[in-house]
Amino acid sequence: MDPMQKMWLSMIALLIMALSVVLVTVARSKTKGVIRMGLSTVAFFMMIIGFVAGLASIT
Repeated sequence: MDPMQKMWLSMIALLIMALSVVLVTVARSKTKGVIRMGLSTVAFFMMIIGFVAGLASIT
């Protein structure tokens, strides 16, 4: 992978992680019950995907 692709992959990883933080914040402040749990679960998986993409950009 060339350096430019690594840069874009790391930027995408950061964007995904930032979106997951925003999603958790919205879920915890605006929702209740099953919707809150569902949004938090989606945000957790987004964070994992962002983490894996960030690791892929390092190697």
